[in-house]
Amino acid sequence: MNELKYYSSIFLRRLHYFLIVSVIISAVSVIAAFTLPPAYESQTRLLLEGPQIPSELAASTVMVGLSEQLEIIEQRLMTRANMLDVARSQTVFEDTQQMSADAIVEAMRARTTIQAARGRNPTPIMNISFEARSPQIAAGVLNEYLTLIERQNAEFRTSRAGNTLEFFQQEVQRLGQDLDAQSARILEFKTRNSSALPESVEYRLNQQATLQEQVRQIDRDIKSLTNQGERLVQIFEATGQLEGNNGAGLSPDEQRLQEMRTQLDETLSVYAPENPRVKMLEARIEQLEERIASRTVTEEPESSTSAPSRGSITLDLQLSELETRISILQEQREDSIARLEDLNETLAKTPANTVTLEELDRAYANIEAQYNTAVDRLAQASTGERIESLSRGQRISIIEPPAVSNRPTKPNRVLIAGGGTGFGILAGIGLIVLIEVLNRTARRPEDIVNRIGISPLATIPYMRSRSEIVWKRLIKITLYLVILVGIPVAVYAVHLYYLPLDLLADRVMNKIGVRW
Repeated sequence: MNELKYYSSIFLRRLHYFLIVSVIISAVSVIAAFTLPPAYESQTRLLLEGPQIPSELAASTVMVGLSEQLEIIEQRLMTRANMLDVARSQTVFEDTQQMSADAIVEAMRARTTIQAARGRNPTPIMNISFEARSPQIAAGVLNEYLTLIERQNAEFRTSRAGNTLEFFQQEVQRLGQDLDAQSARILEFKTRNSSALPESVEYRLNQQATLQEQVRQIDRDIKSLTNQGERLVQIFEATGQLEGNNGAGLSPDEQRLQEMRTQLDETLSVYAPENPRVKMLEARIEQLEERIASRTVTEEPESSTSAPSRGSITLDLQLSELETRISILQEQREDSIARLEDLNETLAKTPANTVTLEELDRAYANIEAQYNTAVDRLAQASTGERIESLSRGQRISIIEPPAVSNRPTKPNRVLIAGGGTGFGILAGIGLIVLIEVLNRTARRPEDIVNRIGISPLATIPYMRSRSEIVWKRLIKITLYLVILVGIPVAVYAVHLYYLPLDLLADRVMNKIGVRW
């Protein structure tokens, strides 16, 4: 009980501080509450609709989530340029010409309220409201907002779809040029290495085998012609005569000898000289040669007198013919060997050319795959751009247009006056508490004991005279009257002649972004 009386006495002692603070704040709040001009609020509601064409049939290339789209709409609407344009076109403020651009933007944003659906799966609805000094201005501002939102949303979506289409057009053009360049590189490489490409390796292997067989056949023919010339010489030396083309003029043994030698040549082309068959043929040929030689010695002299000269001429002619044929075969052999060397060289280059060509083909295939992908995406981008240009993608619908209000919705005068008065009372109490916390003066015996640890013997109160009591009460009453009457009058005078409190309150609400 003593504590309560003590604190009550302190409060009464500091009552003038409390009254000064609380009366000033309360007076300002009450005057501002009843002098603020009426404000009208208009609202509109928007719905963000999904694509008009199923994405399974044709998809838009502007892939923006609903929440992101609502956020984009809000941020693009509340730009500085938009706020200034709307404020000036709708004459939102009476003193627009005297207001700075920053003040206009700040006031417009404070008067605009945007509520968008939030959460994991929000309904794509946006509520926009605006507060103005007349219902027509509020509705006009919202109509301007709606025009800006629809135009900017259409520009945003068509611009993004157009940029996507342009990007893939450039990609298709670039990849097409890369494809042509790679094709030219492949063609140039194939032209430069046309004789050593992997496509013709089988043909060249067959040609190599054919040329090798041709060289072997030419060698056999040369050997056969050489043996034939040697046989002619041997026959001429043994018999003094030559075998005819068809065997005419030859004895049966000589014809048999010719056949045996031909058979020996054919056998040697297949078997080795040590083969028993070859040995047997050589033995029979030797027997025939001995028989022909012994018979020739016993022939008549006149038949052999003219034979040597004719046989020698014929032998020379046949040997000359054989040499010509051998020379031709040797030229053919050299030509075949040269061609074979060229083939071997191209075959040796083929593996390296194969690796290089495979690298070029892989690069071509990669570019072609990228090109085909880009063409497909270009088609999708073209479809998406067409969808956006025809407004068949996501679009904004106005489900509740702005309405002209019949009565003001703000300010809440009771809330402003009551809240200001309550805040003034709390501020006054807070000031008294602060003063007492900072004041370390001892007022009670308990304070002396707590501070210096000495108990006083007695407490002697200060005794005032009757005149002092009357004078002090008169001073307090005068002070309270000055505070309770003079301060409100002074505040009202400031409102009338210096700074209108409604304008001050409006600036404060614009600054904090909350309007009552």
